[in-house]
Amino acid sequence: MVKNRNGLSLLFDYANVLVMALLTCAMLFPFLHMAAVSISDPGPVVAGRVALWPKGLNFDAYAAVFQDKRILIGYKNTLIYVVLGTTLSLFFSILGAYPLSRRNLVFGRTFMMLIVFTMLFSGGLIPTYLVIRSYGLLDTIWAMVLPGLVSPYYLIVMRTFFQGIPRELEESGKIDGLSDWMIMLRIVLPLSMPVLLTIGLFYAVGIWSNFFSALIFLRNEDLHPLQVMIRNIVMVGQVGDMTVSESVGGRPVVLESLKYAVILVGTLPILCVYPFIQKHFVQGVMIGSVKG
Repeated sequence: MVKNRNGLSLLFDYANVLVMALLTCAMLFPFLHMAAVSISDPGPVVAGRVALWPKGLNFDAYAAVFQDKRILIGYKNTLIYVVLGTTLSLFFSILGAYPLSRRNLVFGRTFMMLIVFTMLFSGGLIPTYLVIRSYGLLDTIWAMVLPGLVSPYYLIVMRTFFQGIPRELEESGKIDGLSDWMIMLRIVLPLSMPVLLTIGLFYAVGIWSNFFSALIFLRNEDLHPLQVMIRNIVMVGQVGDMTVSESVGGRPVVLESLKYAVILVGTLPILCVYPFIQKHFVQGVMIGSVKG
């Protein structure tokens, strides 16, 4: 029986490794292909002979991208939206999740039902647009930040995490004379860094990838985020049969290389954040905090 169990366990481990390897290859292939095409010579790209390895080296596409003012403006706007939006989203999510995690909150169940209701039903695009316009938020940075400021799902996740923190820690803080605000700032939030960083990353990725709100609420091109700039550049190749474009940087570049270079420039920065936060996903936050 022990040998059979060990054999099945070993087979299960091999199957897991195989599945994860296949998933990793499937996820890496598009990035490797785009990177290879973006730095390859024009001839092999036009002929469609570039797969996972570049044919020659040509960085004209990246030079054209970084010389285009729209990309720089898009980067600046996106960084402003991400920093401002993520900070405010985390702030208000904490202010909402911490009181809801307290069992003695008056009308706590009612507030939770109202929050869950927003996950099932929404006003729709036209009412949302009318609300944004009535508050004078059109063509402002707040149109990219305020409409999706707090996610009900992330709020509930954060509330559940706060509920898992032992009450003994908060009671010890009250014995030391701390108020509810100081308990949250000095005890709860330091122990909640994994969930704060994880949800903050999700907020940041959502804002970084958001272009639909900009298309609806922003008419001033100087306020457009990077994703809208990328969309406008990529859409050039979907009109007609062009193989060479001068729409970026004013220099002729193979359209396929240009599109992939723009996509990588807009995607890689937010991907580089993951390695610095990954350790907090698996860190045991409560280890050693309560003894006995």
